[in-house]
Amino acid sequence: MQILLATLCDSAADYQGKLSLLGAFDTLCARELPVIHPQCSLAIRICYDPPDTGRHQMRIRCVDPSDQECLPPFEPVVDVAFPSPFLPFVTRNLVLNLQRVKFDRAGLHRFIVEDNGRTLISIPLRVTLYDDPRSATGPAG
Repeated sequence: MQILLATLCDSAADYQGKLSLLGAFDTLCARELPVIHPQCSLAIRICYDPPDTGRHQMRIRCVDPSDQECLPPFEPVVDVAFPSPFLPFVTRNLVLNLQRVKFDRAGLHRFIVEDNGRTLISIPLRVTLYDDPRSATGPAG
């Protein structure tokens, strides 16, 4: 199993196995804290090999700079099956649409993706203030 893509973006959707996304980002610049981000998506594309057949209990957590959870965890179940022995791999898309996410403090936040208790990837999100010297390059980072 491997993560092919994992990003925060303005929007994402799974259309019959195709992952569509718009506006990938890793930095949120705010004029003041706390900040409420109106809407974004976490998009993940996973490639499974035949040994990965079976049920995968995923867990996606968002933690703040002090490693405290700042959102309720999302716990999708992914069933992996190979309809033909000739398929070398199958892919699955996970899209988590987030609305009105509140960030109380500046710093490095992370979305941590786990499969059966094993961390697969950590997706960073930098929350910063516009007047913060570290945000000198603007919202795109």
